[in-house]
Amino acid sequence: MNMHREPASHEMSHDEIIRAELAVLRAAHRELDREIAELSEQKLASTLTVQRLKKKKLALKDQIARLEDEVTPDIIA
Repeated sequence: MNMHREPASHEMSHDEIIRAELAVLRAAHRELDREIAELSEQKLASTLTVQRLKKKKLALKDQIARLEDEVTPDIIA
């Protein structure tokens, strides 16, 4: 009896890939939020560093919004 089976290959759908990317981006966004909060509490924190982190956080938020739009179907009212 031949028990040879083809390996099950599961290719991720486009939506699954987008959802995985969203999870990574959201985690990075939360980490930046934590870093900004920590730096803001320190009196010696560089304002420039905090501004750069906030700009990076905003860019992540924009990426997240674009990806969410991609996986959320448009509802025509």
